[in-house]
Amino acid sequence: MALGAAPARVVRLVLSRVSILVGIGVLVGAGVSAWASKFVATLLYGLEPRDPVTLVTSAIVLATVGALAGWLPAWRASRIDPAQVLRDS
Repeated sequence: MALGAAPARVVRLVLSRVSILVGIGVLVGAGVSAWASKFVATLLYGLEPRDPVTLVTSAIVLATVGALAGWLPAWRASRIDPAQVLRDS
């Protein structure tokens, strides 16, 4: 923002990078979960080890929490006056 970027553009940049990391994490986590489910299948009582509803719901929850965790600091940082920050540092 000190070099002329709009606050909305800064928030969009942060959210795009966060969404890439969360997406990679969800994909890797789903793959590891599918692989590890064969080891814990005998421990689950009344549940399917590879339940698609549970996997999709957990991916949505993780993506929502990740987006909120990236958006809140980016939004707060976009509200700060860049000149004031540069003066203070």
